[in-house]
Amino acid sequence: MAALRRFKFVRDPDPEEVGENIEQFLHWLDGPGCLLLTGEDSSRTRALVTLLHGNEPSGLFALYRWLRSGRRPAVNVVCIVASVAAALEPPLFEHRMLPRARDLNRCFRPPFDDAQGELAEEILELLRLHHPETVVDIHNTSGSGPSFGVCCHMDRQHDALVSLFTQRLIVSDLGLGALMELSEQQRPTVTVEVGGRLDEEAHELAFEGMCRYFESEDVLRPAQTDWGLELLRDPIRLELRENVTLTYAEAPCDNYDITLLPDIEHHNFGGVGDDTLLGWAGSEATRLFRAQDAGGHCAVSRLVRIEDGNIYPAQPLKLFMITTNALIAHADCLFYAVRDDGSTICH
Repeated sequence: MAALRRFKFVRDPDPEEVGENIEQFLHWLDGPGCLLLTGEDSSRTRALVTLLHGNEPSGLFALYRWLRSGRRPAVNVVCIVASVAAALEPPLFEHRMLPRARDLNRCFRPPFDDAQGELAEEILELLRLHHPETVVDIHNTSGSGPSFGVCCHMDRQHDALVSLFTQRLIVSDLGLGALMELSEQQRPTVTVEVGGRLDEEAHELAFEGMCRYFESEDVLRPAQTDWGLELLRDPIRLELRENVTLTYAEAPCDNYDITLLPDIEHHNFGGVGDDTLLGWAGSEATRLFRAQDAGGHCAVSRLVRIEDGNIYPAQPLKLFMITTNALIAHADCLFYAVRDDGSTICH
């Protein structure tokens, strides 16, 4: 059992207590925080997790705005704010994690043998202690783009949770060690990517969705919305191989193995044909990229092709989570992909 050494615990903080701006709020937390909000119905509990990555602030902005409003939730809510130190590292909200630290949202599986693993274990222990009926984990996308939700299990309860925030749902169990992957199936858990971290629309969407999540009597019954869910199944990640160099530019850069177009993120959730130029490369695709489908087979040739040094999609695809940050591309991936109709890319 985790010792919960790192967390600051506060029950029903006063609106004036949390600071006059978001930076004061972070300094008031002064590390990972667990805020316990008492609901009108104190017999039930939900959980909100945010700031697993220090450069993804929309969920924190939304929570701060909620706390300052003095509102009361329909049921108890356990609010977990994780990577406060990374968020505070100058410049504010620029660091996904501290230097040499692992990605926290890849640490929710054993072994929990470093600082990030221990923090992840404590978050899991908090969830076990409070027995929430649902868990929502709010993130920003690494590039600018539309919002979407992610879950491992397809059912009406997960649909309902995602529908509080967005109109797109990705069903995937990539086994990366993310928070949503280790939650018990009887406790619906979703990740919500509200959009780009610098986008005001993302901050507003996070707040509006959080209000629905906190204030609704029943968040597991599909609500009447102006949208229907667009469903995308089992995406494949395109990753860089070790020691492959990457940059973003309007023309090929000779000093790099791969040059991608700087506006490539504009393809987020849009269909791309097999003639859409993505960038340039000086070697074979399988020497530069790696990708694996659900069956463990190499999927690089189903995602991209290189012809006369130009990089194109190998077939009509729908791309998302495209990043134009080379550090994130190296540490995580370049993008996720499904077929243009939203279905799985089959072997």
